[in-house]
Formats: sequence, C-alpha cells, structure tokens
Amino acid sequence: MALDAPQSNSMSRTAMKAELLDAETELRLAYAWRDQRDEEALHRLITAYMRLAISMASKFKRYGAPMNDLIQEAGLGLMKAADKFDPDRGVRFSTYAVWWIKASIQDYVMRNWSMVRTGSTSSQKSLFFNMRRVQARIEREAMAQGEELDGYQLREMIAHEVGVPLRDVEMMEGRLSGSDFSLNATQSVEDEGREWIDTIEDEGPRGDELVEQDHDHQALRHWLSDAMTRLNDRERFIVRERKLRDAPRTLESLGEELSLSKERVRQLEAGAFEKMRKHLERHGVEVQNLLA
Repeated sequence: MALDAPQSNSMSRTAMKAELLDAETELRLAYAWRDQRDEEALHRLITAYMRLAISMASKFKRYGAPMNDLIQEAGLGLMKAADKFDPDRGVRFSTYAVWWIKASIQDYVMRNWSMVRTGSTSSQKSLFFNMRRVQARIEREAMAQGEELDGYQLREMIAHEVGVPLRDVEMMEGRLSGSDFSLNATQSVEDEGREWIDTIEDEGPRGDELVEQDHDHQALRHWLSDAMTRLNDRERFIVRERKLRDAPRTLESLGEELSLSKERVRQLEAGAFEKMRKHLERHGVEVQNLLA
C-alpha cells in the first residue's frame, strides 16, 4: 500500500481541483457525448466526477487491494456510466454513476480476493460485502438482550438477514477468514513433508484401469483384424474405405470406383458387417455399436 500512496494522493489532489458542474452544464455535456460522441465533453464529465470515483474507491481499502487499482476500477465504472447515461431520464449523472462505480470496484475486489472464485451472483456479492457488518449488528443486539449465540445460530441469522442459503454463509466465512494457501505447502512436521496437493484425489484413470483398458484394446484390435480375414477382397475394401479412414468415403464414390450402384454397395457393406459381427460374437464381444 505504501508504494502506491504517492500516486494515489496525486490523483486525489488532481481530482479535487477539477471543476464542479452545475446541472445545466452536466446535461449539456451528456447530450454532446451521447448525440455527437464529443470526446472533449466526455473528458470534462469524467474529470469532474473523478473525485466521486476516488471517494468510493477509498471505502474498499480494507479489502487489501492497492488503492491505485481501486481508483482505476472506479474510473472504468465511471466511464461505463457515461457511456450508458441517458440525459432524457431527468436523473443527475452523479446519481446514475454511483451504481456503475460501485459495481466495477466490487467486481475487482471479488476477482482478486481469492484465486478460488468467491462468487458471482448478486446474493453472493451482497453476502461478501455485508456479512461482517450484519454479523456485528446481530452480535450487538444479542449482547444488549443478554443472549449468547453459538456459531451455528449466528450463521443462521446472517443467512436469514441477507437472504442467502446457510451453506453460502458457511462458505463465505471460510473465504473471509484468511488468504489462499499453496497446495505445495506441507501439512505438518509429523507428515514427513507431505504436501496438501498429495491429498487431492486424482480423477484420472488408475494404473490398473489403464493396463486393463490397454489389454482390452489390444484384444479387440486382434479380433477385428481376424474378423476382416473372413471377408473377400471387395468386402474388405468397402469396410476399410467406409469405416477405417479418417474421412470415410460415400457409397456413391465407392459405387463409381467398383462400377456398382449405390444400393449394391450398401448391401455388400451390410453383408460384410454381418459376417464380422457373427465372428466377433463368438468371442463374447459386445458389437451393438462397434460397427454402426
């Protein structure tokens, strides 16, 4: 935070010196930007309300993000507001811009709070930014009434107050309790240096499954090759061109090459598949979809 303080202070001083727009000037600039895409008007509008953006950004410093980054996100929100603002609605630009500035800052904070996605729905955002405040109020009220709440009761009351499921409160409590930890960190001294990543289950096939699959594929290739020997030359040619090429040939192209009709090629193909199917079934091979 100390490294970016001089720059953010300089931006704040610059913003404080910007002109204050009255309602009439603000409206004129908004029309000039919307109707004529007048960049000078946009610049004046953004510069005049940058102090508002910086003020809102400063309220999010407690989440640990660099102030310069917060100001940058606030500025982006301000520019989005200017681009979408409709002066015909009779609302002051500053009032309209507040929502866009806040939304931009909140999105940035949530993206950078944790490598693990904290949440993206409106209810999760509300929980993220209001949980500590709601919790403190509930605890104060309980203390004033002489009540003592356990952790489960407190989480239930927070969930009801914010309007989210209890599991979301439990998840967010874990997110807010600390920062991310490396999966390469050791669990403890007693575990002889075993890393947390070693405890994650590998979702890929196990070694024995890979060996079994390789054995089955080899056997299947052998049976298919043996079944092909039961066909005559023309039938093998049709099966090879129709099923074993990266780009299977059409019945029409094979018919032209073999001087046969499309229907005759289809009949020969079906007959060849039937011969192979009967041969494979002797080995107990499931062939329902094998030659489809």
